[in-house]
Amino acid sequence: MKSAPTSPSHGGPRLQSVREEEPQLRYGKYIPAAKYRAASARRDQSVAMPLPPAVTLLSMKALVISRLGDPEVLEVRAVPEPASAAGQELVKVEAGGINFADIMSAQGGYPGTPKPPLVAGREFCGTRLSDGQRVMGYAQWGAFAEQVSSSAQLQWPVPRDWSAEEGAAFPVNYFTAYFAYWKAGLLQPAVGKTASRVLIHAVAGGVGTAAVQIGKLLGIEMYGTSSSEEKLARVKALGLQHGINYKQRDYAEAIEDLTHGEGVDAVFEMLGGEHTAKSVRCLRDFGRVIVYGAATGQPALLDARILYAKGASVHGLWLTYLSAKHELMEQAWQQLSAWTAQGYLRPMIGHVFPLEKAAEAYRLLLEGKNFGKVVLTLG
Repeated sequence: MKSAPTSPSHGGPRLQSVREEEPQLRYGKYIPAAKYRAASARRDQSVAMPLPPAVTLLSMKALVISRLGDPEVLEVRAVPEPASAAGQELVKVEAGGINFADIMSAQGGYPGTPKPPLVAGREFCGTRLSDGQRVMGYAQWGAFAEQVSSSAQLQWPVPRDWSAEEGAAFPVNYFTAYFAYWKAGLLQPAVGKTASRVLIHAVAGGVGTAAVQIGKLLGIEMYGTSSSEEKLARVKALGLQHGINYKQRDYAEAIEDLTHGEGVDAVFEMLGGEHTAKSVRCLRDFGRVIVYGAATGQPALLDARILYAKGASVHGLWLTYLSAKHELMEQAWQQLSAWTAQGYLRPMIGHVFPLEKAAEAYRLLLEGKNFGKVVLTLG
C-alpha cells in the first residue's frame, strides 16, 4: 500500500511507500522498474529462477532528492538496501555530514550528479558490515541512508572516543582543508622565517574550522571572515588570530590594514563571483588563491591580467577529483590520522538534526547560520 504523502511545505520531508511499478533504486540512483526487472531476469538466468518479489520490497530509510530545487525537494522515503560492487563495502550509517556540495546537488549545480530522484549525501559514519569496524567515509551520493555502499579505500577508522556525529564531520572538511594547504605550498611549518599568512573565508564553517586547526599546527598566521562577532570569537578559541566581520568591514581593506599593505600568502576561497578577483587583491607577491567552491552560486569572475603584477596564481581544488587519486588520499590520511591520534584535530559540531528534518538542516547551511558542521542522524 502507498501511504498518504505529506506535502513538504506542510511538515517537511515525508516517508512514503513506493509500489513495485515505480522506479527502483540501485547504487544510489533510480532506474525504471521495467528496465530493473529485465536486468534482474537476465542476472538470474544462470539459476533458472525468477527474481523473488521480496527483493523489490523497500527496506531502509533514506533521504531522497525528489527533484531539483531548494531544500523542500528533499523527501525521506523507504528504498531498497544497496548492493556493494567490486571494491566497495557496505556500511550501516549512524550519521551523515551535510556539505554545501549537497545543497548544490539538490539544486542541480554540482557536476556529475545523476538526475533525480536519487539518495542524497556524500559523507557518513557508521559500522562496516563485513567486519563490524566503526568507519567514517566519503561517497558522491547515497550516504544519507540507513546503509551505504562506498569505496573501501574511502573508508577510515573512527577514533575510539569520537561520536558518530564527529566521524561524519571529518572526511570532507579535513581532507579539503589539508589539500588547500598542500595546494598553497604551506604544509611545512615555517622555520627561521616570518610565519606564512592565510585568509580563510567562511572561517566558522566546517572547512574553515578544520583549516584553523591545521593552520595552528603549521604555525600559520590566520585571518578569517565570518558574519558575526560571536562566530569569530568561537573560532579564535581554536587558534584564529585575526577575525574579520564582513558585515561590518570590507575584508580586502581589513587585510590591507592588518598586514600593513603586504597581503597574505594564500586565500582559501569558496564564495565565487566577484570574490575570486577580490581575494587575489588580498595576496602578497607570488601568493595563491585556492578555489574550492562557489557558495554564492556565481561562477568565479576573474580577469587574468590582475595576476601579472604580483606573479599571483589561482588554483582549483575539487575533492571529488582528488578522491580518485588513492596514493594522494593515503598520504593525506597518514598525516591527518597522526594529528588526530595526538589530539590536535577534532570536528566542531554546531548543529545536529534527525533525518526527517533534513530540509531545515539544509536551509540553515544555505542561509549561512551554521557554526562548524551540520550533521544528520539516522536511527
